Formats: sequence, structure tokens, C-alpha cells
Amino acid sequence: MILLSSSLNSLLQLLGAIIVFLFILVITYFTTKWVGGFQKTQMRGINLQVIETVRIANNQFLQVVKAGEKYLVIAVSKERVTMLTELPAEQLKETTQDSQEDFQMILNKFKEHFPKKQD
Repeated sequence: MILLSSSLNSLLQLLGAIIVFLFILVITYFTTKWVGGFQKTQMRGINLQVIETVRIANNQFLQVVKAGEKYLVIAVSKERVTMLTELPAEQLKETTQDSQEDFQMILNKFKEHFPKKQD
């Protein structure tokens, strides 16, 4: 009888720990969504927009930025930001949703590089 009550007590403690863990996960999820949404609204600018970013070295990037109606190419590093040139809008290539590859196409290309398993 003592062994049965001890096992039941351990099971109840385990279930309680799982419930507390799930509750913490749910709170963390909604807090993260709220903080992300808050930061997104704070970072949204009307006059500044990063169009494209390319990494050229460790902690060094080239960015195309739209500032008002002008497009600028800037170099961004850990210590400084340098404006390189201004781009005419006609030189930019617009990316549309149709021209971007979806995840399945990328995955299929990646899988082609591995040998197929023989059964």
C-alpha cells in the first residue's frame, strides 16, 4: 500500500511539473510574439527602408537602402557605416513573388547533390 501511494505521489508530481512546464512555454510564446510585434512597430519607418543586404566579410555588409525617394548603397561594419554611392531607381531589379524560389524547389535542388539510398 505504501509503494502504491508513493508511485501515485510521484506520478502526480510529474504531471504537475509537465503542466507548469507547458504553462511556461505558452507564456513565453505569447510574450515573444508581443515583444516582436512591439519592436516591429517601433522599427517601422516611413522614410527609411533596407531593400537588400549582402554579406561581404565577417561583420561587414553591403546594403541598398531607400531613403525618401533615393536609393543608396552603404557599407556597414562593426565600427562604421559608409555611404558608397547613390543608385538611380531604374538600375534596381525588382523581385516579385513569382521569381523567388519556394522552399520545396530549394530542397529538391539540395537533395540532388546526395546519392540515393539503395534498398
